[in-house]
Amino acid sequence: MIQNRSMPTCTVIPELGYPNVTQATDWLCGAFGFVVRLKIADHRAQLGIGDGAMVVTLLGAAASAGGKGLEAAFAVMVRVEDVDAHYARASRFGAEILSRPTDYPYGERQYSCRDLGGHRWTFSQTIADVACETWGGTLVNG
Repeated sequence: MIQNRSMPTCTVIPELGYPNVTQATDWLCGAFGFVVRLKIADHRAQLGIGDGAMVVTLLGAAASAGGKGLEAAFAVMVRVEDVDAHYARASRFGAEILSRPTDYPYGERQYSCRDLGGHRWTFSQTIADVACETWGGTLVNG
């Protein structure tokens, strides 16, 4: 798998939505020992702990990405080798597609869907190693 400094190296990455990303980030780091890895303005932050990672998202941003209520407060991101093949497989199994595979300036190709239980998933393939500063991110620890 190609590595991208804009993406944690772990395979499964939970995404938790909060009304205030900075406040949640400070609390999670203080209370649980997470370390800020990457900040993206005031709407997203990647946190690391050991060999794991999580993403703090702005709750309103999660809702506008296809979620509703508490459902928008939690999603899972999974890194895969071939996002187009994964998309085709998920489509065949009836996943509700929220966004088709798309290339993003931060070096990832991603699509999002909802599973049979209504949970939101994003599948991501690294396509390039991109310096965070070129698309508005700030690498803090990485």
